[in-house]
Amino acid sequence: MAEPTTAPRNASTALRPLYAAGFVTAFGAHSIAASLGAYTGGEHASLLTLGLLLAVYDGAEVVLKPVFGSLADRIGPRPVLLGGLLAFAAASAAFVLAGNPAAVGLARLGQGAAAAAFSPAAGALVARLSPAKRQGRAFGGYGAWKSVGYTAGPLLGGVLIALGGFSLLFGALAVLALAVTGWAALSVPAAPPLPRARQTVLDLARRLGAPSFLRPTATLAATTAALAVGVGFLPVTGAAAGLTPLLAGTAVSLLALCSALVQPWAGRARDAGRLRDGVGMAAGLTAAAAGMAVAAVAPGVAGVLVAAVAVGAGVGVATPLGFAHLAARTPPERLGQTMGAAEVGRELGDAGGPLLVGAIATAVTLDAGFLGLAAILLLAGSAVVGARKD
Repeated sequence: MAEPTTAPRNASTALRPLYAAGFVTAFGAHSIAASLGAYTGGEHASLLTLGLLLAVYDGAEVVLKPVFGSLADRIGPRPVLLGGLLAFAAASAAFVLAGNPAAVGLARLGQGAAAAAFSPAAGALVARLSPAKRQGRAFGGYGAWKSVGYTAGPLLGGVLIALGGFSLLFGALAVLALAVTGWAALSVPAAPPLPRARQTVLDLARRLGAPSFLRPTATLAATTAALAVGVGFLPVTGAAAGLTPLLAGTAVSLLALCSALVQPWAGRARDAGRLRDGVGMAAGLTAAAAGMAVAAVAPGVAGVLVAAVAVGAGVGVATPLGFAHLAARTPPERLGQTMGAAEVGRELGDAGGPLLVGAIATAVTLDAGFLGLAAILLLAGSAVVGARKD
């Protein structure tokens, strides 16, 4: 079990810039991604180009998160966090200085690589800087601020682009990342690397193949898939039922808002012993599955809004429990590596959920796609229900 190894006197002061780092990666990814369709249309680019621009950020994260997570264990997570935030600022500023719209792909690649550094480092620091009895609340706050970034990204990104184009958006991201870097440098204490026993490839495979890793990681992948499908496909089914773009956008915002509000509550309930890890993760996945089922059978205004609330609440319950369970069951000297590997699971869920629903929708109907994802969420819930806190 991981115990806090560098607990500052005022943990909340040290955690707040880490929450801000979570906001940066979520806001940065979604503010740009939500506007790339209009960008490629204006540049007369193909849908393949749009797909590549959307994928390059996540692709960099999938490849590099385990690498930077292991580096955080080797040299300490704080320098990896600060270096990643500075690199994110540099990649964003480089796009502005280049003055070339065609450089958006390179800028996205740089931002994704930087996020691959500071995201697992932030997760490891949340675990190390929070007392063991408050890790649920700590990860609830971290997840809530990421949800705020997901919600605010498309809206604020669109406003910035309308006012000054992509250069203003990338410039704002550079300033934001620099501000968070300075905040973290002042408020996050040193978390030096811990002594580590030699680890072979077989040892790593055994640890990452253990139920204590697979169950929470499967939960995180499944909740991210549900979130991505809800954000991407609920507006589609709403539009088919006659919803205006405003109402469809409201449903997406409601989903993200519910997730942001529920995560701190779920974390506090875990810390107080009112919510077991396995039961909570399974309940969250079941709620998300119910939301997908509602979207399939009741696609009108009421159905879409109920589905958004159910998916958002389910994601909000399961996500902090998944992260807290990982932290509780991971040796503290391997937290970076574990968080990096778990984040890969989230990225795969983020890409795999919409791909699955889209494939089923193409072959059958969108309602069938929702039901297919609901079945997978229920299956994942049945697999994690037996997970224990310690």
